[in-house]
Amino acid sequence: MPQATPALRIDIVSDVVCPWCVIGYRQLAGALAASGTAHEIRWHPFELNPGMPPEGQNLREHLIEKYGTTPAQSEESRARITEIGAEVGFAFRFADDMRMHNTFNAHQLLHWADQHALQEALFAAHFTDRRNLSDPAVLADVAASVGLDRAEAAAVLADQRFAAAVREAEGHWQAQGIQAVPAMIFNRRYLVSGAQGVDNYTRILEQLANMPD
Repeated sequence: MPQATPALRIDIVSDVVCPWCVIGYRQLAGALAASGTAHEIRWHPFELNPGMPPEGQNLREHLIEKYGTTPAQSEESRARITEIGAEVGFAFRFADDMRMHNTFNAHQLLHWADQHALQEALFAAHFTDRRNLSDPAVLADVAASVGLDRAEAAAVLADQRFAAAVREAEGHWQAQGIQAVPAMIFNRRYLVSGAQGVDNYTRILEQLANMPD
């Protein structure tokens, strides 16, 4: 009997407040579905703003301070991201009072849950519902919304039991040269950076399928 083709392993290094991470994932998911590629996705932590204080910062002010983005450029970027998001079925709802928050607690929750549904729920909580992902109560609510135990989620955040593990994971990927996200590593060997679009991801999957093990 012919051996079954092993599932494609995909490691995705991302942050839950990175718009291109959710766009890139949704584009990749579309390509995976269209091609019928057997796969296993594993998410890994990256903090865009590890020094962000708990109260966060107005998103537009943050982008001006960090990247020198002008208000006009910010509006153009928001419109483009919203349009591309809609194409892949994700609702970006930017607002003038939207804030950037620290995501270290969110990554600890993801480490604990190891659940794909929570990753997507956190993307939506930030970009669609504009919730504060540095707030442990908000994070526990999001965890409960995907069927996880709210009290246990709250306890995980209260005692910070996975803080060291998340720091170790972040350090591992930084040591591998990951400086920006999304970063997608296929079969632990091939790195693809950024949101590439469904067509490009489809071509990448075809190339990987034809590569020798």
